Amino acid sequence: MWVTIARTILKNRLPILFIIAAITVFMAYQSQRIEMSYQYAPLLPEDDPAYIEYERFAELFGDEGNIIVLGVQDEQFFDINHFNRWLKLTDELREIDGVTEVLSISNSYNLKRVAAERRFDVKPLFSGIAYQQDLDSIRLIFESLPFYDGLLYNRETNTYLMAVLLDTEVLQSPERVRLVEEIKSAGARYDNYNGTALKYSGLPFIRVETAEMVKYELNMFIVLTLVITALIIFLFFKSFKVVIFCMLIVGTAVVWALGIQGMLGFKVTILTGMIPPLIIVIGIPNSVFMLNKYHQEFRSHGNKIKSLQRMIRKIGNATFLTNLTTASGFATFVFTSSRILVEFGIVAAINIIVIFILSLLLIPIIFSFLADPKERHIKHLDRTLVSNVVNKILHVSLYHRTKVFVITGIMLMVGGYGISRMQTTGYMLDDIPHEHQLYSDLKFFEEHFNGLMPLEILIDTRRPNSLMQRSTMERMDLLQSRLDSIDELSRPISYIELIKFARQAYYNGSEFHYAIPTAMDRNFILSHMQTRNSDDGEGSGLMYSFIDSARQMARISLRMEDVGTTRMESLEQNVRSTIEEIFPPDEYESLITGASVVFFKGTNYLVRNLFISLSIAVLLIATFMAWMFSSKRMVLVSLIPNIIPLLMTAALMGYFGIPIKPSTILVFSIAFGISVDDTIHFLAKYRQELSETNWSIRAAVVIATKETGLSMIYTSIILFFGFGVFSLSEFGGTVALGLLVAFTLLIALFANLILLPSILLTLEKFITNESFKEPLLAIYNEDEDIEIDDLVIERRNQKEQVDD
Repeated sequence: MWVTIARTILKNRLPILFIIAAITVFMAYQSQRIEMSYQYAPLLPEDDPAYIEYERFAELFGDEGNIIVLGVQDEQFFDINHFNRWLKLTDELREIDGVTEVLSISNSYNLKRVAAERRFDVKPLFSGIAYQQDLDSIRLIFESLPFYDGLLYNRETNTYLMAVLLDTEVLQSPERVRLVEEIKSAGARYDNYNGTALKYSGLPFIRVETAEMVKYELNMFIVLTLVITALIIFLFFKSFKVVIFCMLIVGTAVVWALGIQGMLGFKVTILTGMIPPLIIVIGIPNSVFMLNKYHQEFRSHGNKIKSLQRMIRKIGNATFLTNLTTASGFATFVFTSSRILVEFGIVAAINIIVIFILSLLLIPIIFSFLADPKERHIKHLDRTLVSNVVNKILHVSLYHRTKVFVITGIMLMVGGYGISRMQTTGYMLDDIPHEHQLYSDLKFFEEHFNGLMPLEILIDTRRPNSLMQRSTMERMDLLQSRLDSIDELSRPISYIELIKFARQAYYNGSEFHYAIPTAMDRNFILSHMQTRNSDDGEGSGLMYSFIDSARQMARISLRMEDVGTTRMESLEQNVRSTIEEIFPPDEYESLITGASVVFFKGTNYLVRNLFISLSIAVLLIATFMAWMFSSKRMVLVSLIPNIIPLLMTAALMGYFGIPIKPSTILVFSIAFGISVDDTIHFLAKYRQELSETNWSIRAAVVIATKETGLSMIYTSIILFFGFGVFSLSEFGGTVALGLLVAFTLLIALFANLILLPSILLTLEKFITNESFKEPLLAIYNEDEDIEIDDLVIERRNQKEQVDD
């Protein structure tokens, strides 16, 4: 098969180049369709009970993730100048297209009882203020209203909050970036005037800001990986031509990657944004292996076309399998049922095969048009330093195998203890560095308002109008009191708080009467809340954002700290047991939901499924190895040097306190799919040499180590520094992914160069059985070559046709 492929490529060079160029232009056009993702892709599948509950809640009460929160700590907040500037900020924000409402102290309301009409009027508190004394007197009234305490301000710390409600349609359009920028601009004007520092948070704000960071890093990583890989390739090959054409190949692959993503309609997320630089880093080793083989063949017989033809045949199959195993490592993310990971896995897997095809086609075609390699171009094959390293490694495998196995055993024992120290956790802003403004602002709101992450509770009484019964209201009030005692939760808000507010207004604003109505005044107060009349069209209609129209189901809204999945699990159990104690499940239905719960359950779900995907990756790659080598024993041997690096990485995470979370668990599938490439190249060469050395295992190991060791070292260095680039990211998960994969691949290099040969030499005949002699898939056929004269004659015939 590979003989046919080599002949086809080298005899149809110009048509292939034309087709690739046309597809590249088409992909460049398709890449313009790519959009940034400004929403958290759900980690849970759509049929998961937690996701269904969240959708049910959103259908009843709307999306709770459309609020941006601004906060300021200002001891002079109620100075007339400072307050007027806050009032102006409120008005400016209201004028922004995409802002539906702004809730703050400056536009807070008070209820006034209209006894004759048996209703409440909603009156703005802070209106018509001209002097400081007016503001001071209204401030006293405002601070006598418990409804706002902990909701819009923290009296103890002089911290004040503003909630900006956003249009959902604008949030789902490209206009969201403009919307957030205008909000920040208005806030900057406030800061400049007041000399304060506004804090910003809320899910829409976090999503837009992180998306812009991803957009910036996408371009940065493409440039950095191109520069670093180009520099390393030049140091290896000492040829600008090699660098230029290798960069051309991976550059074409990047255009194809972006085009494919645009065609599939996948938006750029924190994961898919990593694909172009990943393609560069993973694609360059194809060029290294092929060019090394090309130079080795050319030095052997000096025939350029025959060298390119044998390059394709001898390592084409092995290179295909290495790319197939790498793609498989990414493709297993499809089994997680998480949209963000499924999209990442699909795009990455497709484009890894694409970069292989481009390398297989373009390298022989391009170098067939170039002049023969000069002595300085192939001098890297005899580089003393690398050759000495390979020889010393080979010496260890030949004469110190016992030490190799003892050291491996010790590493496994030490690693086992490290693995036992691993923990599973995840935070909603886990990947944001702690010194970043997003993180510090979130901590500001956690310190002064117990967090901002939405937590929602739904109580279904199963009986219409039962929410207004005194017994139900007492249960709700008791539940809210119990929830308020939990440190990580903010003060609960529900229809009960509105009824308390109404009762306080019924008794002319007496703070003492901010409580559940008694049996005597309940009917009077509720009758005043039936109408929604007010000077501003507001009023008791606010009640219906917390209860359904049948007055059967009630919502309790809380905000919570970003406590992490470990604490969240116990916190949810605590909240659930509290709810069921007050609202027994046999009489009431209840659910706990909100973005914080969905994230917590989604993270746990994802970690479980990523372990499953890793197991699938190991099984799938083992199947490929069995297909290639037709030996179950050889499959087992080939997996050992690739499983050990994963165990060492897991141990490293345990010792350094790096938790298992979605961003770090990705490391194992990706690293395993890449590290097994060296094993395939080594064993492919080992199998080739067995027949050449009359079935001498020792000789085959020596030749395989010397010939593949150079390429393995080259590619490992490229991969190490290529993935190391991701350590420059602002996202902790990306940093961890880059560093941990780089570490894993470094360990895998030594495992494949030292441990694998040691195992082969020790077990000898036990693993190299008869089935290994006759593999299912031949690596190459040495008896068939394409002679250069064939190609020369073809070119002459074409010239003659032109002359005619």
